[in-house]
Amino acid sequence: MSPVSIRQKQALLILIGVILIVSTSFVDPIPQDQQYHQFADQRGYLSTPNTLNVASNLLFTVAGFAGLYLLCLRRSLVIVDSLFPAYFIFFAALIAIAPGSAWYHWMPDNQSLVWDRLPMTLAFMSFFTILIGERISSRFAKLIFLPLLVVGVSSILYWAFSELSGSGDLRPYALVQFLPMLIIPLILLMFSSKYTRDRDIWIFLACYLAAKVLEIFDDQIFQSLG
Repeated sequence: MSPVSIRQKQALLILIGVILIVSTSFVDPIPQDQQYHQFADQRGYLSTPNTLNVASNLLFTVAGFAGLYLLCLRRSLVIVDSLFPAYFIFFAALIAIAPGSAWYHWMPDNQSLVWDRLPMTLAFMSFFTILIGERISSRFAKLIFLPLLVVGVSSILYWAFSELSGSGDLRPYALVQFLPMLIIPLILLMFSSKYTRDRDIWIFLACYLAAKVLEIFDDQIFQSLG
């Protein structure tokens, strides 16, 4: 059996992406569950509500500034020179997540959640672009980078305005968040890269999955830990 060609691999990824996107049209609109704003750990210290939830966002600041330092001052994180903007936006978005998420966890509601999710979409789309550029085509990645950022931001604006109109719809945001996380493992498995530490990306994906599990089972985990 002849090996699968690069074009066949690319076609497979495109087909999977199209199927996932089309599938969402058969799903009813998904409004934001208001129970989402009720954190399991609501303890406050020093006049700060939900203190631990707020403070934990400092980690995004540390990671973002560390990344920008290595990127801009040491140039040690740039693998594809033409994608420097994508690397930069990714780490800048991590920094922006910190105040946005801190505000949301301080005053949890749909309005503050917009500023929590907005920088996340920039991080998702930048990271997705980087993986495409490093492993599939840097030229194609450069071409789609700005459109992907626009799609990410638009998904949040669409959701926010849909909530204001009384017909909340998270489907576009769900695609922006989860489609890359489903496609990225396939990219890692099917395409090689100049990057020699694939394990780090797998660890990143595992941490993301763990974070989603902790988010979903927030109440149960908090109760079990006393």
